[in-house]
Amino acid sequence: MTAVAPVAKPKMSHRQIIQSLTGLLMGMFVSILAGTVVSSSLPVIVSDLNGSQTAYTWVVTATLLATTISTPIWGKLADLGNRKLLLQISLGLFVLASAAAGFAQNTEFLISMRVIQGLAGGGMGALSQIVMADILSPRERGKYMGLFGAVMALGTVGGPLIGGFVTDTINWRWNFFVALPFAVVAIILIQRTLNLPAIAKRKVQIDYLGIMLLSSGVALLLIWLSMGGSEFDWNSSTSYLMLVGSVILLAIFVFVELKVAEPLISLQLFKNRTFTFAVIASLAVGISMFGTTVFLSQYMIMARGASATQAGLMTFPMMAGLLVISTIAGALISRYGKWKALVVSGAALQIVGLYLLGTIHYDTPFWQVGLYMFILGAGVGLVMQNMVLVVQNAVEPKILGVASSSVNFFRTLGGTAGTAGLGALLAVTIPNMIADRQSELSSAIASLGDKAAAVGASLSSGSLPTISNLPEPVRSILESIYGDGVASLFAFAAPLALITLVAVILLPNQHLNEKTNTERLAEESETASITESDA
Repeated sequence: MTAVAPVAKPKMSHRQIIQSLTGLLMGMFVSILAGTVVSSSLPVIVSDLNGSQTAYTWVVTATLLATTISTPIWGKLADLGNRKLLLQISLGLFVLASAAAGFAQNTEFLISMRVIQGLAGGGMGALSQIVMADILSPRERGKYMGLFGAVMALGTVGGPLIGGFVTDTINWRWNFFVALPFAVVAIILIQRTLNLPAIAKRKVQIDYLGIMLLSSGVALLLIWLSMGGSEFDWNSSTSYLMLVGSVILLAIFVFVELKVAEPLISLQLFKNRTFTFAVIASLAVGISMFGTTVFLSQYMIMARGASATQAGLMTFPMMAGLLVISTIAGALISRYGKWKALVVSGAALQIVGLYLLGTIHYDTPFWQVGLYMFILGAGVGLVMQNMVLVVQNAVEPKILGVASSSVNFFRTLGGTAGTAGLGALLAVTIPNMIADRQSELSSAIASLGDKAAAVGASLSSGSLPTISNLPEPVRSILESIYGDGVASLFAFAAPLALITLVAVILLPNQHLNEKTNTERLAEESETASITESDA
């Protein structure tokens, strides 16, 4: 196989940069939209497909798991192959899988399609960061954060609103089809407007064994996390076999990566202090971003009686905090070249936001819930993207693809583990809370008269109930249970956010480079040529 090494070319003008970013921005919008459009209606989807709480968690976890596994693979391919073509391939796979998911008749097929979505989504996430570094220097990037913020806002905030509206007015299946026309436009725009540097070819090797070992080890670990305590006891032979098997596979992976010529994840990167602490921070922020916000829509629908459309609107404060604050921070970083104070402030805001969300109940005034979500979103926005920025600034340009995707890998690994673990915790917590209030719930069901048998049967089926359709007082009891159950997840995650704070405090406060990755590569090549000629 052949690989790429960007060749020097004149610095791009502002107009050329905007033209090159057009297709990339549209691709990002499609991948974000296809992922978020179902978020507000997932409780409805899983309930309609007769899925359980475990199935609900796995609809999300499957995507994150596949994204986690594929991210370093896409990053390595980006250092070895045609980045433009890779973007188009990942985008096409993502949307085709999304369209297929619209025909799901059960949660098993839906989860399978979400796996393919995740594999392709890992490409869009990793490759967009790498391509940005090809055409924008770390210092310049803040100027364009407004564009990326606007696209993220449109996809992240608009997705749940569109999905909720489509679910309430047509059918949830159409959520999976809305991104198709945008995807066609995105692929065409990437072909016509994304102008990357010319490439020089070299022979390379793909670490196929590393890919298999990493995929198997991470998958086994996350399956153990998500099913432990519900599908099997933690203290059981099944549990021990899965955990030990995962550890052995990952240990072999580390050994292989130390020996191969072209490692999937270069362990030499951990000698770089910036990379090491950015990875630790990304693991923890992944839990904050994915492992908790996944359950916000469930809180809105199950604890506050919201429809899918309303759930999309009600999670707006968190997205607003993330997008507004990250855009402002990007402009400040570009203007002054200072980033550390903002990142440390963001880590502190994450802790505060998670702690406050851990205090909510089903009847907490919504303005309070909204404020807490905004604080958490602001914290995540200040930390999340800047971890990639500081790593790209600190590593050698020739390994930028692997370094960037590694940070994304560990962030999605944290998010996947957080979603799986917190989902397993919720799957155990809710039945326990129901058991604690069983006498109260039985009395409420008995008071329904003719409806008692039907309501009792629906609640004992094991599927997620459609709480908005339940009569009072059963509805109030279950809303209270789900409200407290979801809040307990935030309370559990708050201490974990301390890891993010410590890690970003320990990050070296390096000056941001004002050269693009292409310019740095050309400079290194020129220096090497001069050295060889002198020798």
